[in-house]
Amino acid sequence: MIFFLVRVLFTKQGEFKSQHIHDSEAMKERGIHCVMDQDREMRAKKLLKIEH
Repeated sequence: MIFFLVRVLFTKQGEFKSQHIHDSEAMKERGIHCVMDQDREMRAKKLLKIEH
C-alpha cells in the first residue's frame, strides 16, 4: 500500500500510466488489442462471411 502512495505522490500529476491494452505501444506493435475490439471484429467478419 505504501508503494502505491509513494508512487502517486511522486509521479507526474499523481497519476498512474494507463493499464489498458489499447494504450500499450508494445501491444500495438504485436497487433494485440482489446478483447472487446477483437470480439467486435470477429463478429463483423462472421456477418460478412458468405456461406454456401
